[in-house]
Amino acid sequence: MASTQPPPTAQTATVLSDLIEGRGELFPCAHEIHGLKSGRVEAVEVLTRYRGASGLLEPVGPLLRAEGHSAQARAALDLRCLETALEALSRSRGRWDCAFVNLEPMTMEHPPFWTGIERWLRLPGLQSMRLVLELTESFSELDLEALQGHSRRLRDLGVRIAVDDLGSGVASLTHMARLAPDYIKADQSLVRLVHRRPYQAALLNALAHFARRMCVGFIAEGIETPEELQAVIDADVPWAQGYHFGEPMPMA
Repeated sequence: MASTQPPPTAQTATVLSDLIEGRGELFPCAHEIHGLKSGRVEAVEVLTRYRGASGLLEPVGPLLRAEGHSAQARAALDLRCLETALEALSRSRGRWDCAFVNLEPMTMEHPPFWTGIERWLRLPGLQSMRLVLELTESFSELDLEALQGHSRRLRDLGVRIAVDDLGSGVASLTHMARLAPDYIKADQSLVRLVHRRPYQAALLNALAHFARRMCVGFIAEGIETPEELQAVIDADVPWAQGYHFGEPMPMA
């Protein structure tokens, strides 16, 4: 698994600048989401990678969250990641009916996001796809009224909303309740070693029943072992994602 620890700030500044200005290449990778009742792939999450100093593909997320970079720089990189993911989905020719793409919530505060998303949604192939923008764990830092306004505007465009990393913080639970997302994804801290921790299993089961009652899709992510998968199945979670099923694969 690629490291999620951010490299030194000086290095991230150079990498960030290269990626924003187009000197560095971004690679869209597909990570499958499995239906645990159907036993098949029912959706995909498109993750954006860059080639690190080691030559391996590294996640962009740590760059977006590294300290010392302006909000404008982070938003510019996030927009380039979003464009890369949506263009890759457009070229996939309907391979998936439903696709998740990460979005930093603060990016919605920048006008170029709204002009970009309206243009990208007109790409061939995206109109027939159920697109879900997955708000990362920093969504609770955004003003709640602004967040609700942004989500309404996205739904008017036909885009669905997912909340990522549910369970990683109390503040996110409050925002999640008011945001009323279409999908929620359990934080991997709730999944790790769940087969040995009955309290975690009970919490996953409670969240699964809550989601079903609210007609919200519920996905457990971060599954890495057969034991964790079985515990998630026993908790009545409908969808799952993780390295147990395979690593994110570059999209041709």
